[in-house]
Amino acid sequence: MKKSLIMLAIAGAFAGTAHAQTAVNVYGIVDMGLVREQGNAAGSVNKVTSGAQSGSRIGFKGTEDLGDNMKALFVLETGIAADSGGFNQNGLAFGRQSFVGLQNDFGTLTLGRQYTPYFLTLNAADPFASGLAGTASNLVANSGIRMNNTIKYASPIFMDGATAELAYGFGEQTGNNDAGRLISGSLGYANDLFSIRLAHHNKRNVADTANSKNTMLAGTWDFKVAKAFIAYAENEGAESSLITGLPVTDIRNSSKSRDFLIGATVPFGKHTFIASYIRKDDRNAANNDANQIGIGYTYALSKRTNLYAAWARIDNSNLAAYTVGNNSEPGSGDKAFNLGVRHVF
Repeated sequence: MKKSLIMLAIAGAFAGTAHAQTAVNVYGIVDMGLVREQGNAAGSVNKVTSGAQSGSRIGFKGTEDLGDNMKALFVLETGIAADSGGFNQNGLAFGRQSFVGLQNDFGTLTLGRQYTPYFLTLNAADPFASGLAGTASNLVANSGIRMNNTIKYASPIFMDGATAELAYGFGEQTGNNDAGRLISGSLGYANDLFSIRLAHHNKRNVADTANSKNTMLAGTWDFKVAKAFIAYAENEGAESSLITGLPVTDIRNSSKSRDFLIGATVPFGKHTFIASYIRKDDRNAANNDANQIGIGYTYALSKRTNLYAAWARIDNSNLAAYTVGNNSEPGSGDKAFNLGVRHVF
């Protein structure tokens, strides 16, 4: 009898542990590819890159049921440089995402380092999903992928498909609450056939001397045999459309511009073909315009593993100096080719 009670207690303890573990998930991506970049004055370069299609990462996320349709949630996600065994996001421990929050029938409120609603809109409007050589981020202005010190509200789905997000990032500058602050928000609607989303991003620099604004309208239409993507954005301010690697004051940056994107994905069994065209229209006197053409291909070896190949080229006008990068690197020249494998777990 005593042995039976002991065994029952042990079984109960393990059952409790297993139940607790079901609320926490470990997930990630390992993406490795061969990259060739051309068009730089110093010459071409060949690389093994971690995260050409999707940034390599490991993450932990979980929820706890608090009752009354309320639950707690958290995400801690680290960017991994799998090619060297290091970390991305400048070595931050959880540089991709780190937040905690509460969720109920009225929406989700989270605090921490999070994606901006503007970037999420751009990501949804890009047929390359912010990855590979054809990523829209090579040309389309993006004042910030993530926000630090942020409080963010995401609505539930209402009106059979409508959603809203609003995020405020504290600048945390003593004596000036406007310095360094970020405000980003979006409104959207989606159903089985199409989606449309309007986003705005407003960034104040740390010195509180300049403001940058980005506004985007984006949509998709799923024809089943193909999915069409389109986006239009207006950008204004000294930091509204910076070229990676250049200082804010560099004249090759655009302080007033328009972006236009059109693209498509064509699935065929395990195959998916990707293409996009992007136009950067500089509205300053320098007229530093640029155009990008990108093509890509993925092949699904399974639900979690795929092969990929992509190529893109940018034609810069006047002093424009945009480069062809990928999800994890800004690139070094005006042409690039990717070939690799991605595994999701």
